[in-house]
Amino acid sequence: MNTQFSFIIITYNEEQHLPRLLDSIAGLNAATFILDSGSTDDTISIAQQYGAVTLQHAFENHPKQWGYALNNFDIQTPWIICLDADQIVTEGLKTRLADFKDEDHQQVNGIYFNRKNFFKGRWIKHGGYSPFYLLKMIRYGNGYSDLNENMDHRFIVLGKTEVWKDGYILEENLKENQISFWINKHNRYSDLVAQEEVERMLKMRSQTLKPRFWGSPDERTAWLKQLWWKMPLYSRPLVYLIYRMFFRLGILDGRTGVIFHFLQAFWFRLIVDIKIDEILLAKKKASPPAPKEDSPVRFVIWFLVLFVFFYYFNAAFFGITQPGARHYNAWIADNLNYISVLRTGLIKSSAQVLGWMGFSVITNESDLLVVGRGVIRIAYDCLGLGVISFFAAFVIAYPQKRKSKVVFLIAGIVGIELLNIIRFVVLALFWDKQHDRILDHHTIFNIFIYLVIAVVLFFWIKQDEGINKQ
Repeated sequence: MNTQFSFIIITYNEEQHLPRLLDSIAGLNAATFILDSGSTDDTISIAQQYGAVTLQHAFENHPKQWGYALNNFDIQTPWIICLDADQIVTEGLKTRLADFKDEDHQQVNGIYFNRKNFFKGRWIKHGGYSPFYLLKMIRYGNGYSDLNENMDHRFIVLGKTEVWKDGYILEENLKENQISFWINKHNRYSDLVAQEEVERMLKMRSQTLKPRFWGSPDERTAWLKQLWWKMPLYSRPLVYLIYRMFFRLGILDGRTGVIFHFLQAFWFRLIVDIKIDEILLAKKKASPPAPKEDSPVRFVIWFLVLFVFFYYFNAAFFGITQPGARHYNAWIADNLNYISVLRTGLIKSSAQVLGWMGFSVITNESDLLVVGRGVIRIAYDCLGLGVISFFAAFVIAYPQKRKSKVVFLIAGIVGIELLNIIRFVVLALFWDKQHDRILDHHTIFNIFIYLVIAVVLFFWIKQDEGINKQ
């Protein structure tokens, strides 16, 4: 019997997946423990056929189920490997585990495996899904399940961890080949996530891990979650979808992959946001209304002053940084020219996206040319500074906590320029300059972006009012 590690698996009606997993770890001669949630199929009998020790416990959520498993099995090895029933240990990882010795890892309490996720038979390679590291191997007695999560379960260990970049597990839920199963499952999950987020808004939950972007994979996830929770409802799913599809190249995952990214990044998170709104509305109706302290007149005046200042400051600054202009200042143009930096960033970013799409691109300080397609000139009007001036003035003038305004302002400006980059890509590929005689593309973009801003501001204000009423 393996004296280095044991396996723990949680199951519920997994007769389709369990033999696949147990076959993949056969030969390691490791004790296997299975915690079942009340399966009505042949899961238990299959587990017994493979010699696994089984327990049953009513399911509440994944973190609590894993917590019960860690505390109620008689583990005799220094390490445990915790797997879901729809996962498979690859031959490469199996070979590495066969050579594993505890004495070689005395300074380590946790090991991350690299997951390959499959959807409808396709490996999701892009969109931030590969590589994807999961803490699956933990030192027994040191690691525990993070109960501060409702749904997104993870294990916590004290001390050092290491990452096996070549230690792959494959994850494919064959039940999800029927899209109705995926939708029903994630509809249930959205209830848990929405309730958890509301509790975090009300300071009823906190993160167990210290959020650190440059930390372990889970610490980086904690950092990103903290950023996600600060973003405005309803707009964040769209921002996330754009990020996954274009900046993490999810669009390269083909038709099936695009469906997955849309469902997982946008649809699921939009449902969560809707349910958060419903919970907050129910709490608002159950509480007496609070008197409003802020004057609308003061907000309008403050907004108009800021908008005029931002708008004309940008225009004036542009004037003094243009050679040949009446008030041109060479030193400012060379050292403080944020407008030039913005234009260069937009051109280079658009060129990078077009390069990812397989096009040859030539750029200079103001032009973007796609070989065989067309050329667009990025003028001052294309930079979106008027739209940003409007958005920034509104957010700063609105009576809200400073931290919330800073996060929302940064996210909004980034979102506006991401949409601007998409506009430049589309224009470079498809826009016929003859169209400008009928309708200027600046007009189209401005109408669209102001509508987007109006919707985002509406839900930001609504979210703020919902929280302040609690």
